[in-house]
Amino acid sequence: MLNSLNRWSPTTTPNFVPFSRLFDSFFNQDLTGSEEVSNRTWLPPVDIQETDDAYRLSAELPGLTKDDINITLENNVLRLSGERKLEKDVKKESYQRIERTYGSFARSFSLPHQVSGDKVEAAFKDGVLTITVPKAEQAKPRKIAIS
Repeated sequence: MLNSLNRWSPTTTPNFVPFSRLFDSFFNQDLTGSEEVSNRTWLPPVDIQETDDAYRLSAELPGLTKDDINITLENNVLRLSGERKLEKDVKKESYQRIERTYGSFARSFSLPHQVSGDKVEAAFKDGVLTITVPKAEQAKPRKIAIS
């Protein structure tokens, strides 16, 4: 039989953290969401693929529409920018926790070869933006025949 001195109790155990708060420090905010949403930086992840003919960039942009996104190409620098907005009709005070990041973002990518800027294509489907930037003819590898 255990006596009361040997029985484990969360109130008598030093550094006890209730399970409901166990991951709070991992997410760097408490349950009330004390960290301001506007203080966090959002950089959407981007995958870049190079083929013989083009560069293909795929960016995860969940919750955005094509009208929320800007794409520019200047001097072989592709710039992707936009903004994810917190819904205006929902008050922040009604949230128990806000982990998604909102606000403006900007990403720039220097392309290593000359590209055909007038042939760039962009498609947006299921929250993923895919940008295809064709290489200029002089940048494409070509096979040299041996005589």
